[in-house]
Amino acid sequence: MAEGSGIFGEDFAGAFKQFLDQANAVAPSKEAPFTKRLRSHFGADPSTLPIIGQDFDITRHPDLQMAIDTFLEHGDGRPVEVVGITAPQFQMDFGVGISQLLAPANTPMALSEGPVEHLDIPLEEGEVATCVQRGLFLVGGEAEKLALLVSRTRHGGLRLEVMAPAREAAEKLLAELRTTMRNRSLYRGRVLSLSQSSMGQLSVNFHQLPAIDRGQIVLPEGLLDRVERHTIGFSRHAEKLLAAGRHLKRGMLLHGPPGTGKTLTAMYLASLMSDRTVMLLKGRGFGLIEHSCAMARMLAPSIVILEDVDLVAEERTRPGASGCTPLLFELLNEMDGLAEDMDVIFLLTTNRPDLLEPALAARPGRVDQAIEIPLPDEGCRRRLFELYGEGLELQLDDMEPFIRRTEGASGAFIRELLRKSAVIAADESDGLVVTDKHLSDAIRELIVEGGDLTKSLLGARTTMGFSSG
Repeated sequence: MAEGSGIFGEDFAGAFKQFLDQANAVAPSKEAPFTKRLRSHFGADPSTLPIIGQDFDITRHPDLQMAIDTFLEHGDGRPVEVVGITAPQFQMDFGVGISQLLAPANTPMALSEGPVEHLDIPLEEGEVATCVQRGLFLVGGEAEKLALLVSRTRHGGLRLEVMAPAREAAEKLLAELRTTMRNRSLYRGRVLSLSQSSMGQLSVNFHQLPAIDRGQIVLPEGLLDRVERHTIGFSRHAEKLLAAGRHLKRGMLLHGPPGTGKTLTAMYLASLMSDRTVMLLKGRGFGLIEHSCAMARMLAPSIVILEDVDLVAEERTRPGASGCTPLLFELLNEMDGLAEDMDVIFLLTTNRPDLLEPALAARPGRVDQAIEIPLPDEGCRRRLFELYGEGLELQLDDMEPFIRRTEGASGAFIRELLRKSAVIAADESDGLVVTDKHLSDAIRELIVEGGDLTKSLLGARTTMGFSSG
């Protein structure tokens, strides 16, 4: 997600700007209102002053507004005036620059003063960032005067230009704003995903991780300790490891049958590392790997969670790609491109490690640890019955036959088994008293009546004594 990368071609925008400049050049000159205002502000001819600009990804608009607000708040009471800009809509669609503000007033492409346009961008839990969509900030006071122009286009562009009496002052302000955007980003420490509109414009989505207790992660003894050591442990000792010359970037693959708790484990780990930004990729988000990884780098320390990464291996190309590079190799390239001291964790989950192994073997070191999350053994199934039986009154003659009978069943199956047993019990009485019969009926309904598809969806590799044919 390089700064300034747009969805629409830059060639057209450049040609359009050239057309505007030529139209302005041949028209009889009549001073523009912005020329008068800028001359009054600077006490000099604005056409002789340097302009420094930078393009930002559209997703950075809240951060840019925050950085500008921070600069103005710490300006020792320097007066600030924000002036709106009006122009033909087609011209606004492609953005405006300070040089265009100086276009003679009697040309077809002249810009005029108007109301300041604002845009409310959703953040987390109902919060919004109110951003200037198009406006000129005139910063006065005894210190060096400045003019900042923010221009957002309809086609996914965001540009900031700074005019100052000296080029160094404009460059210094841009550097200060970039530093503030990075260090105080509104996205830092949040749980995020990216999406793309039909017009190709990116947006940032905020999420809340579920509250997951360690006791909800039911794995064979010692397995969760290994997972935590490779993620939380690294994070806890990051400074020591870096000082010792150890790299911080790392990748971990959780693999195993469906329904064994891979996603739950990933969410649990992310919830414990609250100081990290979490980037979630799944479904259509796979087509935004480059943008998501760029955001993870910018917001490090971070963790990138890719669920069902085998789908990436099966997808030949990302939407809109001009080449035929598989998405999996794009992901591996992004992992490879991280600096050694970049504290980014890649946590991948898959039901099909066989699809990933050839690519991972060809690019060693991208995934440092592959950990199998297996189907629950007898001890784990006993713990799962206890976990998912909480809140129910289990009046069983003996739980052990059901524990043995569910050999080959996933944790997801056992959870659904207890839920369905509770529904059957509720149909028979006012209370939620679950008996042996309710469990047996629920097993029959899932295995026999549900058929092979239900078993597959719930990750059950057993008939539990029934024929599902």
